[in-house]
Amino acid sequence: MILRGFAHVFDAGGVQLRYNFRVCPTPAQQQSLARAFGCARVVFNDGLRARQRARENGETYISDGDLSKLVITAAKRTPDRA
Repeated sequence: MILRGFAHVFDAGGVQLRYNFRVCPTPAQQQSLARAFGCARVVFNDGLRARQRARENGETYISDGDLSKLVITAAKRTPDRA
């Protein structure tokens, strides 16, 4: 993977830094990144759906820790997501 970075410093009454990075992954790394981000999206959507269902049913807000346990445990029990 090639990682290129540029730093730009602007002074407008204080120091502000801006960084630009470009990542150039290999085809195998692109596939791994796509899979990882796809899994993260699925887990996020599952958590969002659980919180929406709880709200619609008048249940209490699901904390981050409980949500993590609920979503990850459910995913591990599903053969296509394990």
